[in-house]
Amino acid sequence: MTLLRTSTSPDAESVSGRRAVAVVVCMQLAAALGYYAVMAHLVAHLRDGVGLAAGTIALVLGLRVAVQYALFLPFGPLVDRLGPRRAGMLACGLRTVAFGLLAVAQDVGTLLGSAMALAVGGALLHPCAQSLLARLPSASRSGGFGIYVVSGQIAAVAGPPAGLALLAGGFGLLAAVAAGAWAVAAVLFGLLLGAGRSAGPVDPRALVRGVADVVRDRAFARFAAVTAPSTLLATQVTTVVPLSVADSGQATLFFCVGAAGAAGVQPFLSRRERGGRPWVLRAGLLCAGLSYPLVAALPLAADRQGAVLVAAAVLNGLGTGLTQTGTFHTIAGRAPRERVGAAIGVVNFLAGTVAFAGGLLVGRLFDAGAASVALVALAVLGAVSAAAVGRVGEQVSDQR
Repeated sequence: MTLLRTSTSPDAESVSGRRAVAVVVCMQLAAALGYYAVMAHLVAHLRDGVGLAAGTIALVLGLRVAVQYALFLPFGPLVDRLGPRRAGMLACGLRTVAFGLLAVAQDVGTLLGSAMALAVGGALLHPCAQSLLARLPSASRSGGFGIYVVSGQIAAVAGPPAGLALLAGGFGLLAAVAAGAWAVAAVLFGLLLGAGRSAGPVDPRALVRGVADVVRDRAFARFAAVTAPSTLLATQVTTVVPLSVADSGQATLFFCVGAAGAAGVQPFLSRRERGGRPWVLRAGLLCAGLSYPLVAALPLAADRQGAVLVAAAVLNGLGTGLTQTGTFHTIAGRAPRERVGAAIGVVNFLAGTVAFAGGLLVGRLFDAGAASVALVALAVLGAVSAAAVGRVGEQVSDQR
């Protein structure tokens, strides 16, 4: 029996949708546990264990982000052609190799190889999971995506402290355990036997047509452009917080609280299809941006540093949860089913371009002793993006 049926019966669709969500959630838990257990401590390892400067760390991590999000442009429509199951198994396999390389890396060349494997795997993974969820019946889609985000954030809460415990055996052990978790995720993707079948042979012209069809939708193209800073605002904390706090314990606290904030808002967004409303993205971008001045205030907070750290984490977590949900529902509502991967590719390509450029600039400012300038600039970027989303959001309505 397959996990997704082709029957048009509402009951059959409901049952198959629940089964698909269950498998995708289990995959998300395994993969995200491995990812967050390592990434929460990677900057400290590269700085203290490998001896890299902040600018070099920003370059390595920035290249990973740039390549991953650049590859979203061709890989989004590639997922539409291959089918989410086959592409998902390949993505998880690549990330298994990437974390295996991290376990033994002691030079920049090996680290770059790991970063590239992480990038290629990530560029395939996210369109796979979100395409599966976007193809669910509308009654299951909102709740399914909410559970998907919550499961990822549960892993984000559990991952950093688990990684901290595994660090007692060395960073190599931690990365090897993460590689095993990604191998489990690959097996789970293989269980989706009837999900997202291939649309036919992979033809480069078909990939180009997929992207072109999305870009020709001018309202959606404008939406993708004004939401491009969302990835930078959501992910730059993984670099700036470890560089701004005294030890790994404080960074772990930040990531755990932020993940709890992103997960905690999902039940509210899942009810009455709130996740697709225009205000969700505006609020998310504002919250994510406002977290950075609080990070900048940490050195000045003295005995209130813990409270400021928690407040910054809550704001960033809420911003992440709101922007993820708002973006997904916009794509799921606007894109035809056979073009969901391509739409995800366009959105994430633009977001990755901004994240790469912004990450390099932030790293240079930190090296130059102008960390507060970088953090305030991120807040301004969040406010400007939120205002722009407010102007175009109403044009990107559900036309499916």
